[in-house]
Amino acid sequence: MLEHGGCCGLECAECPAFIATRANDQAAFAEVARQWSELYNTQVDVADLPCDGCFARPPQPLGCHAPECKIRACAIEKGFKTCAECSELPCELISGLLDQVPEARKRLESRRG
Repeated sequence: MLEHGGCCGLECAECPAFIATRANDQAAFAEVARQWSELYNTQVDVADLPCDGCFARPPQPLGCHAPECKIRACAIEKGFKTCAECSELPCELISGLLDQVPEARKRLESRRG
């Protein structure tokens, strides 16, 4: 598993919120908030963006690492670091994400034993 890989196969180190957090770059946070607000047709607040990855403790309030992320919660409940360890992959929880982000599917498939 890559150091900052998410349970779902997303690569945290490629995420603009993760990158802005690591750089403590307020201008980057503002740009991510603007882009994501437009992309997801909702208001994304800069205060919700800081992210240290899927396994940050405690989890932050927004995004794929949020406490309410069902994919993350499922993997943790089953004792898995990633969904690649699950015999049910791809399940109903993750299928939509993997359809939208084929790179995540490839990462998970490459991590299967």
